[in-house]
Amino acid sequence: MAIDAKRLKSIIGGSAGNLVEWYDWYAYSSLSLYFAATFFPKGDLTAQLMGTGAIFAVGFVMRPIGAYWMGRYADTHGRKAGLALSVGLMCLGSLMIALVPGYAAIGVAAPIILVLARMIQGLSVGGEYGASATYLSEMATRERRGFWSSFQYVTLIGGQLTALAVTLLLQVTLSKAALSSWGWRLAFAFGAVLALGVYILRRRLAETASFENQAADRPKSGLVALWKAHPREFLLVMIISAGGSCTFYAYTTYLQKFLVNTSHFAVETATQVMTAALIVYMLAQPLFGILADRFGRRPMLLLFGAGGMLVTVPVFSALAVETDPVIAFAIILIPLLLLSAYTSISALVKAELFPAHIRALGVALPYAIGNAAFGGTAEYVALWFKQAGIEAGFYWYVTAIIGCATIAFLMLPETKRTSLIVED
Repeated sequence: MAIDAKRLKSIIGGSAGNLVEWYDWYAYSSLSLYFAATFFPKGDLTAQLMGTGAIFAVGFVMRPIGAYWMGRYADTHGRKAGLALSVGLMCLGSLMIALVPGYAAIGVAAPIILVLARMIQGLSVGGEYGASATYLSEMATRERRGFWSSFQYVTLIGGQLTALAVTLLLQVTLSKAALSSWGWRLAFAFGAVLALGVYILRRRLAETASFENQAADRPKSGLVALWKAHPREFLLVMIISAGGSCTFYAYTTYLQKFLVNTSHFAVETATQVMTAALIVYMLAQPLFGILADRFGRRPMLLLFGAGGMLVTVPVFSALAVETDPVIAFAIILIPLLLLSAYTSISALVKAELFPAHIRALGVALPYAIGNAAFGGTAEYVALWFKQAGIEAGFYWYVTAIIGCATIAFLMLPETKRTSLIVED
């Protein structure tokens, strides 16, 4: 599994930036239980969470715009430039959330500013996925692309774990009243500082050979060019992204709230359970990346598809009535390990479908559309089913979305053999 020092440094540098991007993104979800009343003071907990969940979804609506804008930017100006721009925008969005006054101080302007901040972060993350997926896939060696590209989700989950760790730290050092009043702002200020540091780091990364080796007269990256040349790949990436994203957000960001709002765990207990489960999930990514290098991409994708359809309803049904946090942890690991078969190589599979001149846009835009439609709305849909008194409907909804993705997996080529990343 040898890799030269320059390439390893670039992968580590790109991954570190990815971690900070996703920390800033997930801090919102991790702390929304505390600041929901700051921006939406009226209503019960479910109603307040629906308000913050709707704004969480707004960030996803901006992702396709960010994916298009920064996907073209990364295809035109380089992967390194795209990565630096995305983390700079994330810094701005986090700083806005840290500083915005609450509803009691400025009224309806508070949630409006919160929406604007999430829109900026949505632009950032929309561009981040395509740039980082392309960068890591192009920097990896041919025989170990599954392994090295899996670090995109290692750092993505690492960002989520960092957000949970900061939440735990705030929980043990501040009273609940202080945390709900002002303490949650510290997490966003911390994220803004980290993002600024990573912006400086990303400006010093090496560019990929796939970008540098392109001819000066290469075709331009753009939506029309992407759709005309790769309509089938566009649609397949959009569908598999919908399935993977819906499942990911159902079993990560939403599940923490599910354990509190449905299983009736204490907030601190739910945070601890999810932190432990996500550590295992993060460590599983390279293992499944190695398996994809050995056996191919499609077997891993189909493992997730078939397994996800089988376990989703039983897992949510069991968790809804579970009271033991240790047993809840064990149950949660089942879908997360199955999901690892997809997340470890999802970025790589998409990158291998497109030529270099349009790869960042080809990865980012259809992913962002599927992610916005079914990933960003997963939490809101789940809470809608709960408020309507038919919470089990969400379990079947997730199962159906996984089923659609599984059909798309069957239509994908085995990109280990047909990869359009030609450099090694």
